[in-house]
Amino acid sequence: MIAPVEQLKIIKRGVVEIIQEDELLEKLKESFLTGKPLRIKAGFDPTAPDLHLGHTVLLNKMRQFQELGHEVIFLIGDFTGMIGDPTGKSETRKALTKEQVLKNAETYKDQVFKILDSKKTIVDFNSRWLEPLTAKDMIFLAAKYTVARMLERDDFAKRYESGKPIGIHEFMYPLLQGYDSVALKADVELGGTDQKFNLLVGRELQREYGQRPQTVITMPLLEGLDGVNKMSKSLGNYVGITEPPQEIFGKLMSISDELMLRYYELLSELSLEDFEKLKEDIKTGKKHPFEAKKELAMEIVKRFYNYDEAKKAREEFERVFSRHEIPENIPEYEVKEEKSLVDILFDTSIVASKSEAKRLIQQKAIEINGEKILDINFKVMPGKECTVKVGKRKFLRLK
Repeated sequence: MIAPVEQLKIIKRGVVEIIQEDELLEKLKESFLTGKPLRIKAGFDPTAPDLHLGHTVLLNKMRQFQELGHEVIFLIGDFTGMIGDPTGKSETRKALTKEQVLKNAETYKDQVFKILDSKKTIVDFNSRWLEPLTAKDMIFLAAKYTVARMLERDDFAKRYESGKPIGIHEFMYPLLQGYDSVALKADVELGGTDQKFNLLVGRELQREYGQRPQTVITMPLLEGLDGVNKMSKSLGNYVGITEPPQEIFGKLMSISDELMLRYYELLSELSLEDFEKLKEDIKTGKKHPFEAKKELAMEIVKRFYNYDEAKKAREEFERVFSRHEIPENIPEYEVKEEKSLVDILFDTSIVASKSEAKRLIQQKAIEINGEKILDINFKVMPGKECTVKVGKRKFLRLK
Protein backbone atom coordinates (compact mmCIF):
# COMPACT_ATOMS: atom_id res chain seq x y z
CA MET A 1 0.00 0.00 0.00
CA ILE A 2 1.22 3.52 -0.83
CA ALA A 3 2.35 5.69 2.09
CA PRO A 4 -0.44 7.83 3.62
CA VAL A 5 1.12 11.19 2.66
CA GLU A 6 1.42 10.05 -0.97
CA GLN A 7 -2.15 8.74 -0.90
CA LEU A 8 -3.38 12.12 0.31
CA LYS A 9 -1.53 13.85 -2.53
CA ILE A 10 -3.33 11.64 -5.08
CA ILE A 11 -6.71 12.06 -3.37
CA LYS A 12 -6.40 15.86 -3.32
CA ARG A 13 -6.05 16.08 -7.11
CA GLY A 14 -9.01 18.02 -8.51
CA VAL A 15 -10.76 18.17 -5.12
CA VAL A 16 -12.58 21.36 -4.06
CA GLU A 17 -12.64 20.77 -0.30
CA ILE A 18 -11.75 18.15 2.31
CA ILE A 19 -13.49 18.39 5.69
CA GLN A 20 -11.18 17.83 7.53
CA GLU A 21 -7.87 17.13 5.79
CA ASP A 22 -5.97 16.36 9.01
CA GLU A 23 -8.67 13.83 9.95
CA LEU A 24 -8.34 12.12 6.57
CA LEU A 25 -4.57 11.85 6.90
CA GLU A 26 -5.02 10.31 10.37
CA LYS A 27 -7.47 7.76 8.93
CA LEU A 28 -5.09 6.94 6.07
CA LYS A 29 -2.27 6.38 8.58
CA GLU A 30 -4.43 4.05 10.70
CA SER A 31 -5.47 2.14 7.57
CA PHE A 32 -1.83 1.85 6.48
CA LEU A 33 -0.73 0.51 9.88
CA THR A 34 -3.61 -1.92 10.42
CA GLY A 35 -4.09 -3.01 6.81
CA LYS A 36 -7.82 -2.28 7.14
CA PRO A 37 -9.14 -0.34 4.13
CA LEU A 38 -11.25 2.78 4.59
CA ARG A 39 -14.92 2.60 3.64
CA ILE A 40 -15.57 5.15 0.90
CA LYS A 41 -19.21 5.99 0.19
CA ALA A 42 -20.80 7.86 -2.70
CA GLY A 43 -24.54 7.94 -3.16
CA PHE A 44 -26.43 8.17 -6.45
CA ASP A 45 -30.16 8.74 -6.75
CA PRO A 46 -31.08 7.00 -9.99
CA THR A 47 -33.34 9.70 -11.40
CA ALA A 48 -31.40 10.36 -14.64
CA PRO A 49 -29.50 7.24 -15.67
CA ASP A 50 -27.81 8.58 -18.83
CA LEU A 51 -24.38 9.48 -17.53
CA HIS A 52 -22.14 12.14 -19.05
CA LEU A 53 -18.55 13.16 -18.32
CA GLY A 54 -19.72 15.48 -15.54
CA HIS A 55 -20.90 12.46 -13.56
CA THR A 56 -17.58 10.68 -14.06
CA VAL A 57 -15.61 13.25 -12.03
CA LEU A 58 -16.93 11.61 -8.87
CA LEU A 59 -16.56 8.10 -10.30
CA ASN A 60 -12.92 8.78 -11.20
CA LYS A 61 -12.20 9.80 -7.61
CA MET A 62 -13.89 6.59 -6.40
CA ARG A 63 -11.66 4.59 -8.75
CA GLN A 64 -8.59 6.33 -7.31
CA PHE A 65 -9.61 5.15 -3.84
CA GLN A 66 -10.02 1.62 -5.23
CA GLU A 67 -6.53 1.74 -6.72
CA LEU A 68 -5.19 2.88 -3.34
CA GLY A 69 -6.64 -0.27 -1.80
CA HIS A 70 -9.76 1.12 -0.11
CA GLU A 71 -13.31 -0.22 -0.08
CA VAL A 72 -15.66 1.68 -2.37
CA ILE A 73 -19.43 1.58 -1.85
CA PHE A 74 -21.54 2.63 -4.82
CA LEU A 75 -24.78 3.41 -3.04
CA ILE A 76 -27.94 3.53 -5.13
CA GLY A 77 -30.55 5.62 -3.37
CA ASP A 78 -33.58 3.60 -4.41
CA PHE A 79 -35.44 4.72 -1.26
CA THR A 80 -34.33 8.37 -1.23
CA GLY A 81 -34.80 8.48 -4.99
CA MET A 82 -38.53 8.12 -4.44
CA ILE A 83 -38.40 11.38 -2.42
CA GLY A 84 -36.16 13.26 -4.84
CA ASP A 85 -33.14 15.31 -3.82
CA PRO A 86 -34.29 18.94 -3.34
CA THR A 87 -30.75 20.26 -3.90
CA GLY A 88 -30.79 23.24 -6.24
CA LYS A 89 -34.54 22.97 -6.82
CA SER A 90 -36.86 25.96 -6.65
CA GLU A 91 -39.91 23.76 -6.16
CA THR A 92 -40.88 20.34 -4.86
CA ARG A 93 -39.67 17.52 -7.09
CA LYS A 94 -42.08 14.95 -8.44
CA ALA A 95 -41.55 11.62 -6.70
CA LEU A 96 -40.55 8.57 -8.76
CA THR A 97 -42.19 5.19 -8.43
CA LYS A 98 -40.15 2.29 -7.09
CA GLU A 99 -40.35 0.66 -10.54
CA GLN A 100 -38.87 3.76 -12.21
CA VAL A 101 -36.10 3.99 -9.64
CA LEU A 102 -35.10 0.32 -9.98
CA LYS A 103 -35.14 0.49 -13.77
CA ASN A 104 -32.86 3.52 -13.67
CA ALA A 105 -30.64 1.80 -11.11
CA GLU A 106 -29.95 -1.09 -13.48
CA THR A 107 -28.97 1.36 -16.22
CA TYR A 108 -26.65 3.10 -13.77
CA LYS A 109 -24.90 -0.15 -12.89
CA ASP A 110 -24.32 -0.95 -16.56
CA GLN A 111 -22.64 2.42 -17.08
CA VAL A 112 -20.57 2.96 -13.91
CA PHE A 113 -18.58 -0.23 -14.40
CA LYS A 114 -17.04 1.36 -17.46
CA ILE A 115 -15.05 3.30 -14.83
CA LEU A 116 -15.17 1.42 -11.53
CA ASP A 117 -13.73 -2.05 -11.05
CA SER A 118 -16.83 -4.23 -10.67
CA LYS A 119 -14.88 -6.83 -8.68
CA LYS A 120 -13.80 -4.23 -6.12
CA THR A 121 -17.07 -2.30 -5.88
CA ILE A 122 -19.76 -2.91 -3.29
CA VAL A 123 -23.15 -1.99 -4.77
CA ASP A 124 -25.78 -1.38 -2.13
CA PHE A 125 -29.32 0.03 -1.98
CA ASN A 126 -30.39 2.30 0.86
CA SER A 127 -33.85 0.72 0.98
CA ARG A 128 -32.08 -2.13 2.80
CA TRP A 129 -31.95 -0.11 6.03
CA LEU A 130 -34.39 2.74 5.37
CA GLU A 131 -37.51 0.68 4.55
CA PRO A 132 -37.41 -1.20 7.90
CA LEU A 133 -37.35 2.08 9.91
CA THR A 134 -40.47 2.39 12.03
CA ALA A 135 -42.40 5.61 12.75
CA LYS A 136 -40.62 5.67 16.11
CA ASP A 137 -37.22 5.39 14.39
CA MET A 138 -38.10 8.22 11.99
CA ILE A 139 -39.16 10.51 14.84
CA PHE A 140 -35.94 9.67 16.68
CA LEU A 141 -33.95 10.52 13.53
CA ALA A 142 -35.86 13.78 12.93
CA ALA A 143 -35.11 14.84 16.51
CA LYS A 144 -31.40 14.89 15.67
CA TYR A 145 -31.71 18.05 13.52
CA THR A 146 -33.51 21.37 13.80
CA VAL A 147 -35.68 23.30 11.33
CA ALA A 148 -33.37 26.29 11.80
CA ARG A 149 -30.40 24.20 10.63
CA MET A 150 -32.39 22.98 7.62
CA LEU A 151 -33.25 26.56 6.65
CA GLU A 152 -29.55 27.40 6.60
CA ARG A 153 -29.54 25.47 3.35
CA ASP A 154 -29.58 27.97 0.50
CA ASP A 155 -32.30 26.43 -1.69
CA PHE A 156 -34.66 25.89 1.27
CA ALA A 157 -34.02 29.45 2.51
CA LYS A 158 -34.82 30.94 -0.91
CA ARG A 159 -38.05 28.98 -1.24
CA TYR A 160 -39.10 29.89 2.31
CA GLU A 161 -38.42 33.60 1.73
CA SER A 162 -40.30 33.61 -1.59
CA GLY A 163 -43.30 31.82 -0.10
CA LYS A 164 -42.85 28.66 -2.20
CA PRO A 165 -43.92 25.45 -0.45
CA ILE A 166 -41.42 23.09 1.15
CA GLY A 167 -42.67 19.59 1.86
CA ILE A 168 -41.81 18.07 5.24
CA HIS A 169 -40.58 15.02 3.31
CA GLU A 170 -37.94 17.25 1.67
CA PHE A 171 -36.45 17.96 5.10
CA MET A 172 -36.24 14.19 5.51
CA TYR A 173 -34.05 13.80 2.41
CA PRO A 174 -30.75 15.09 3.88
CA LEU A 175 -31.52 13.24 7.13
CA LEU A 176 -32.02 9.96 5.31
CA GLN A 177 -28.91 10.51 3.17
CA GLY A 178 -27.01 11.27 6.36
CA TYR A 179 -28.38 8.13 7.98
CA ASP A 180 -26.93 6.15 5.06
CA SER A 181 -23.49 7.06 6.41
CA VAL A 182 -24.51 5.81 9.85
CA ALA A 183 -25.80 2.51 8.44
CA LEU A 184 -22.68 1.96 6.34
CA LYS A 185 -20.22 3.26 8.97
CA ALA A 186 -18.60 5.35 6.24
CA ASP A 187 -15.10 6.71 6.81
CA VAL A 188 -15.30 9.05 3.80
CA GLU A 189 -18.17 10.36 1.70
CA LEU A 190 -17.73 11.88 -1.74
CA GLY A 191 -20.07 14.28 -3.50
CA GLY A 192 -20.31 17.32 -5.74
CA THR A 193 -20.01 20.81 -4.28
CA ASP A 194 -23.79 21.11 -4.51
CA GLN A 195 -24.08 18.18 -2.07
CA LYS A 196 -22.01 19.74 0.71
CA PHE A 197 -24.99 20.36 3.02
CA ASN A 198 -26.20 16.74 2.74
CA LEU A 199 -22.68 15.37 3.27
CA LEU A 200 -22.21 17.44 6.42
CA VAL A 201 -25.55 16.20 7.79
CA GLY A 202 -24.13 12.68 7.53
CA ARG A 203 -21.07 13.79 9.48
CA GLU A 204 -23.25 15.28 12.25
CA LEU A 205 -25.54 12.25 12.45
CA GLN A 206 -22.59 9.90 12.83
CA ARG A 207 -21.54 11.94 15.86
CA GLU A 208 -25.10 11.73 17.24
CA TYR A 209 -25.06 7.94 16.84
CA GLY A 210 -21.69 7.60 18.56
CA GLN A 211 -19.62 7.00 15.42
CA ARG A 212 -16.45 8.64 14.24
CA PRO A 213 -17.53 11.41 11.81
CA GLN A 214 -16.88 10.74 8.15
CA THR A 215 -14.47 12.89 6.17
CA VAL A 216 -16.31 14.89 3.52
CA ILE A 217 -14.72 15.35 0.10
CA THR A 218 -16.41 17.62 -2.43
CA MET A 219 -15.67 17.47 -6.14
CA PRO A 220 -16.21 20.27 -8.66
CA LEU A 221 -19.14 20.41 -11.06
CA LEU A 222 -17.52 19.92 -14.46
CA GLU A 223 -17.94 22.71 -16.98
CA GLY A 224 -19.58 21.66 -20.22
CA LEU A 225 -18.19 22.02 -23.74
CA ASP A 226 -18.95 25.75 -23.66
CA GLY A 227 -16.49 26.17 -20.78
CA VAL A 228 -18.99 28.27 -18.84
CA ASN A 229 -22.04 26.34 -17.66
CA LYS A 230 -22.17 23.10 -15.71
CA MET A 231 -22.25 20.12 -18.07
CA SER A 232 -25.90 19.38 -18.73
CA LYS A 233 -27.90 17.46 -21.29
CA SER A 234 -30.57 20.17 -21.31
CA LEU A 235 -27.97 22.80 -22.30
CA GLY A 236 -26.55 20.60 -25.04
CA ASN A 237 -22.99 21.07 -23.72
CA TYR A 238 -22.46 17.47 -22.62
CA VAL A 239 -20.48 14.39 -23.65
CA GLY A 240 -22.47 11.24 -22.94
CA ILE A 241 -20.43 8.18 -22.00
CA THR A 242 -22.62 5.93 -24.19
CA GLU A 243 -22.42 8.18 -27.25
CA PRO A 244 -20.67 6.76 -30.37
CA PRO A 245 -16.85 6.92 -30.23
CA GLN A 246 -16.65 9.41 -33.12
CA GLU A 247 -19.13 11.70 -31.35
CA ILE A 248 -17.21 11.63 -28.06
CA PHE A 249 -13.92 12.27 -29.87
CA GLY A 250 -15.31 15.10 -31.97
CA LYS A 251 -16.95 16.84 -29.02
CA LEU A 252 -13.75 16.75 -26.98
CA MET A 253 -11.80 18.22 -29.90
CA SER A 254 -14.13 21.22 -29.82
CA ILE A 255 -13.20 22.39 -26.31
CA SER A 256 -10.88 25.32 -25.60
CA ASP A 257 -7.22 24.76 -24.71
CA GLU A 258 -7.87 26.04 -21.19
CA LEU A 259 -10.81 23.68 -20.68
CA MET A 260 -8.72 20.81 -22.05
CA LEU A 261 -6.34 21.14 -19.09
CA ARG A 262 -9.30 21.20 -16.72
CA TYR A 263 -10.56 17.94 -18.29
CA TYR A 264 -7.08 16.43 -18.04
CA GLU A 265 -6.98 17.23 -14.33
CA LEU A 266 -10.43 15.82 -13.53
CA LEU A 267 -10.92 13.06 -16.10
CA SER A 268 -7.52 11.77 -17.20
CA GLU A 269 -5.55 8.91 -15.66
CA LEU A 270 -2.27 10.77 -16.18
CA SER A 271 -0.16 10.78 -13.03
CA LEU A 272 0.31 14.08 -11.21
CA GLU A 273 3.91 14.23 -12.44
CA ASP A 274 2.92 13.60 -16.08
CA PHE A 275 0.10 16.13 -15.83
CA GLU A 276 2.48 18.82 -14.55
CA LYS A 277 4.93 17.95 -17.36
CA LEU A 278 2.13 18.21 -19.95
CA LYS A 279 1.21 21.69 -18.72
CA GLU A 280 4.84 22.77 -18.86
CA ASP A 281 5.36 21.30 -22.36
CA ILE A 282 2.28 23.15 -23.66
CA LYS A 283 3.41 26.37 -22.00
CA THR A 284 6.91 26.16 -23.52
CA GLY A 285 5.69 25.05 -26.95
CA LYS A 286 7.16 21.53 -26.79
CA LYS A 287 3.64 20.11 -27.06
CA HIS A 288 0.97 21.54 -29.34
CA PRO A 289 -2.43 21.87 -27.56
CA PHE A 290 -4.19 20.32 -30.59
CA GLU A 291 -2.10 17.16 -30.24
CA ALA A 292 -2.67 17.06 -26.47
CA LYS A 293 -6.41 17.35 -27.12
CA LYS A 294 -6.30 14.35 -29.47
CA GLU A 295 -4.52 12.31 -26.79
CA LEU A 296 -7.16 13.26 -24.22
CA ALA A 297 -9.99 12.34 -26.61
CA MET A 298 -8.25 9.02 -27.35
CA GLU A 299 -7.96 8.24 -23.64
CA ILE A 300 -11.62 9.02 -22.91
CA VAL A 301 -12.96 7.00 -25.87
CA LYS A 302 -10.67 4.08 -24.97
CA ARG A 303 -12.05 4.10 -21.42
CA PHE A 304 -15.65 3.70 -22.55
CA TYR A 305 -14.94 1.47 -25.55
CA ASN A 306 -11.47 0.12 -26.43
CA TYR A 307 -8.22 1.10 -28.13
CA ASP A 308 -9.33 0.08 -31.64
CA GLU A 309 -12.49 2.21 -31.41
CA ALA A 310 -10.47 5.15 -30.09
CA LYS A 311 -7.95 4.79 -32.93
CA LYS A 312 -10.75 4.66 -35.52
CA ALA A 313 -12.40 7.73 -33.99
CA ARG A 314 -9.12 9.63 -34.23
CA GLU A 315 -8.54 8.58 -37.84
CA GLU A 316 -12.10 9.56 -38.75
CA PHE A 317 -11.65 12.95 -37.10
CA GLU A 318 -8.39 13.59 -38.92
CA ARG A 319 -9.86 12.46 -42.25
CA VAL A 320 -13.02 14.56 -41.96
CA PHE A 321 -11.84 17.65 -40.14
CA SER A 322 -8.26 17.95 -41.32
CA ARG A 323 -9.13 17.28 -44.97
CA HIS A 324 -12.71 18.62 -44.79
CA GLU A 325 -14.25 15.38 -46.06
CA ILE A 326 -17.73 14.06 -45.30
CA PRO A 327 -17.72 10.89 -43.15
CA GLU A 328 -18.40 7.61 -44.94
CA ASN A 329 -21.26 6.37 -42.80
CA ILE A 330 -23.67 9.14 -41.91
CA PRO A 331 -27.35 8.74 -40.99
CA GLU A 332 -29.93 9.18 -43.72
CA TYR A 333 -33.45 10.57 -43.59
CA GLU A 334 -36.09 10.30 -46.31
CA VAL A 335 -38.07 13.51 -46.81
CA LYS A 336 -41.53 12.46 -47.98
CA GLU A 337 -43.23 15.82 -47.53
CA GLU A 338 -42.37 19.42 -46.71
CA LYS A 339 -40.97 19.47 -43.20
CA SER A 340 -39.23 21.88 -40.82
CA LEU A 341 -35.44 21.40 -40.61
CA VAL A 342 -35.72 21.80 -36.83
CA ASP A 343 -38.20 18.90 -36.68
CA ILE A 344 -35.98 16.71 -38.88
CA LEU A 345 -32.90 17.29 -36.73
CA PHE A 346 -34.86 16.50 -33.57
CA ASP A 347 -36.60 13.44 -35.05
CA THR A 348 -33.25 11.97 -36.13
CA SER A 349 -31.66 12.68 -32.70
CA ILE A 350 -28.98 14.86 -34.30
CA VAL A 351 -29.90 17.36 -31.58
CA ALA A 352 -31.24 16.70 -28.08
CA SER A 353 -34.08 19.22 -28.37
CA LYS A 354 -35.78 21.54 -30.86
CA SER A 355 -34.52 24.51 -28.86
CA GLU A 356 -30.95 23.27 -29.41
CA ALA A 357 -31.61 23.09 -33.17
CA LYS A 358 -32.95 26.66 -33.21
CA ARG A 359 -30.00 27.86 -31.14
CA LEU A 360 -27.54 26.28 -33.60
CA ILE A 361 -29.29 27.95 -36.56
CA GLN A 362 -29.09 31.30 -34.78
CA GLN A 363 -25.38 30.65 -34.19
CA LYS A 364 -24.93 29.98 -37.95
CA ALA A 365 -23.75 26.46 -37.14
CA ILE A 366 -25.96 24.54 -39.59
CA GLU A 367 -25.28 24.18 -43.32
CA ILE A 368 -27.03 22.44 -46.21
CA ASN A 369 -24.69 21.60 -49.10
CA GLY A 370 -22.23 24.19 -47.78
CA GLU A 371 -24.74 27.05 -47.40
CA LYS A 372 -25.49 28.34 -43.91
CA ILE A 373 -29.12 28.18 -42.79
CA LEU A 374 -30.22 31.37 -41.01
CA ASP A 375 -33.99 30.88 -40.72
CA ILE A 376 -35.23 28.82 -37.75
CA ASN A 377 -38.42 28.12 -39.77
CA PHE A 378 -36.49 26.75 -42.77
CA LYS A 379 -38.47 24.02 -44.59
CA VAL A 380 -36.96 21.06 -46.41
CA MET A 381 -38.74 20.03 -49.61
CA PRO A 382 -38.91 16.45 -50.91
CA GLY A 383 -37.31 15.36 -54.18
CA LYS A 384 -33.70 16.54 -53.78
CA GLU A 385 -30.77 14.85 -52.04
CA CYS A 386 -28.60 17.06 -49.86
CA THR A 387 -26.18 16.90 -46.94
CA VAL A 388 -26.80 18.73 -43.68
CA LYS A 389 -23.83 19.67 -41.51
CA VAL A 390 -24.57 20.47 -37.86
CA GLY A 391 -21.71 22.16 -36.06
CA LYS A 392 -18.31 20.70 -36.88
CA ARG A 393 -18.99 17.05 -36.24
CA LYS A 394 -22.50 15.97 -37.20
CA PHE A 395 -23.82 15.15 -40.66
CA LEU A 396 -27.17 13.99 -42.03
CA ARG A 397 -28.03 12.98 -45.58
CA LEU A 398 -31.52 13.95 -46.72
CA LYS A 399 -32.99 11.83 -49.50
